[in-house]
Amino acid sequence: MPGAFPPATSWLLLVHARTLLFVSAHFHGAISLYCRLHLTTFREFTAMHYQSALAEEIRASAARLLAEDVGPGDITAQLIPEHQWATAEVITRDAAVLCGAAWVDELFRRLDSRVSVTWLAADGDKLEPGQCFLTLEGPARVLLTGERAALNVLQTLSATATATRAYVDLIEGTGVRLLDTRKTLPGMRLAQKYAVTCGGGHNHRIGLWDAFLIKENHIAACGGIQAAITQARQLASDLPVEVEVETFEELDQALAAGADIVMLDNFAIEDLHVAVEINGGRATLEASGNVDAATLRAIADTGVDCISSGALTKDIASIDLSMRITRSYRV
Repeated sequence: MPGAFPPATSWLLLVHARTLLFVSAHFHGAISLYCRLHLTTFREFTAMHYQSALAEEIRASAARLLAEDVGPGDITAQLIPEHQWATAEVITRDAAVLCGAAWVDELFRRLDSRVSVTWLAADGDKLEPGQCFLTLEGPARVLLTGERAALNVLQTLSATATATRAYVDLIEGTGVRLLDTRKTLPGMRLAQKYAVTCGGGHNHRIGLWDAFLIKENHIAACGGIQAAITQARQLASDLPVEVEVETFEELDQALAAGADIVMLDNFAIEDLHVAVEINGGRATLEASGNVDAATLRAIADTGVDCISSGALTKDIASIDLSMRITRSYRV
């Protein structure tokens, strides 16, 4: 498929914070030079750094979560004798798709390496109400100190994965890919992008640096769709160029200019059918706007290649989780 989005593993970027600064400051010059000297394409650059960048993001997130919650110390936990140990279970009260295990592992590693973290389910697994999916054992003080930070990240990332899985299930069998957007919770861009993949969805661009998305105001400022696409090709020929259109006239212009991906913004269902016929397989078609559980299947059945939805990351309800001490003993 022309202009198709890369697989989630490469598109999910998770680039190191220093790399993000490097890209934002020197995108047009330094990053293009780096890619020419060391890598074939920018996508290979992001894929190459995926594992290390994800690990660093998890470490940084765990540090932030503990800093905001524990601060200089958990005074209530000091009520518990220092040598008191405990075991605990974490259950879900809601049906859910699990996401966030690595964050919890890192949280308790930072608090006290003596804590034993045992997962009874993995990221991407479906959980039933009442199911225990995690057990902990270690100093009672530490278990209680880490409880809220651990549950916060689990309930938020699992909510994103759960919402994504619900949408993915609605379009099963159509071959249409479900995409996220940049409408993520502040400070949780990379984590939520990961959660979307755990729910079976795919990542759209990660930020403003890894793909062109030419929208209405860009078109106006550049002097038209053709001019914007031409300039994009000159700046970074390896990156996909997507154009948002609102009319059939703009669709024709985007296709004539060679856009890789065309976002059909707020097109009615009948107009999406027409757009697919006009396109004739020349570009990847992405439907966006007015996407919800009631409209998703009908949009998918029009023949578009993918559907993007901000609801996956911004309109989520936290999963109801609970941790309970099951045994307490002295060591």
